[in-house]
Amino acid sequence: MAVKNVVVTGGAGQIAYSLLFRIANGDMLGKDQPIALHILELPEAMQALEGVRMELLDCAFPLLKEIRIGSDPNEMFKDCHYALLVGAKPRGPGMERGDLLNENAKIFIAQGQALNAVANADVKVLVVGNPCNTNCLITMKNAPRIPKKNFHAMMRLDQNRAIALLAQKAQVEVSQVTHVAVWGNHSVTQVPDFVHAQISGKPVLEKITDRKWLENDFMTTVQKRGAAILAARGKSSAASAAAAAIDAIRSLVTPTPAGQWFSTGVFSAGNPYDIDEELFFSFPCRSKGDGNYEIVSGLSWDEFLTKKIRASEQELIEERTLIQHLFKPQGVLS
Repeated sequence: MAVKNVVVTGGAGQIAYSLLFRIANGDMLGKDQPIALHILELPEAMQALEGVRMELLDCAFPLLKEIRIGSDPNEMFKDCHYALLVGAKPRGPGMERGDLLNENAKIFIAQGQALNAVANADVKVLVVGNPCNTNCLITMKNAPRIPKKNFHAMMRLDQNRAIALLAQKAQVEVSQVTHVAVWGNHSVTQVPDFVHAQISGKPVLEKITDRKWLENDFMTTVQKRGAAILAARGKSSAASAAAAAIDAIRSLVTPTPAGQWFSTGVFSAGNPYDIDEELFFSFPCRSKGDGNYEIVSGLSWDEFLTKKIRASEQELIEERTLIQHLFKPQGVLS
């Protein structure tokens, strides 16, 4: 089987440290898929990244055929089949959302341009670095050679959190919780959908009859889980984010079980829910296992879901407005 080239950015960071070893072990692309890891970092972090490279070698992973490390995206992204864009600048004290978006835009413009120049033409791109939905839009707009459908903003962590919380509340195994969708933006406006979710094949609302808890405690806990983890451990989510990135790619390269779906942030053009068509918005999706997907259509929104989903859409429109000037020279966004 031909080797697949996988790029991970922010390679010396916490998320990458939890992610790289699982990729090398075959958890993402399968136990029969040989891979080459190309790991990107800032020049000042290359010494730490060298230590990560040494550890990867010391694990003697049978599937890991090559490790390349560097700080030049044009070298690291060359011929890559999968790109997991993890590295991003975190929000600092007193930093407004627009400031963060503009700082991270520099990173994702450069990486989009590098992907456009040297990546495999069918590369699958997962943006993890926050704010991931709008960072994904920036990346895609700077990589016009690559199909728009190949870009994803990571919403799987939110889905996993929602599944875990519903299982805990209903006192069932997480495997019994299915059909969980998360709509919208990876932010406090995201909408974990309990209306269509199921527990043991029955609607959640039949198993958890306290709709007030679902509309309030459940939704708020999922929306603010990242902040709660940061407050508890003094560091942001790392291992759970890495696990979600693995799940996100696995959902694309393995067939979705019949009747089920997974959440991913995708370009909204042509979507069946009348969402603004120039956003990266999370929808329930299905895959045949070939790396492509389709948005699940026909799910009805009640008044509660409609209000919440439209609020998340509006937030993404506002984020796009904050960085829209970056595209005017190319005439990409009107």
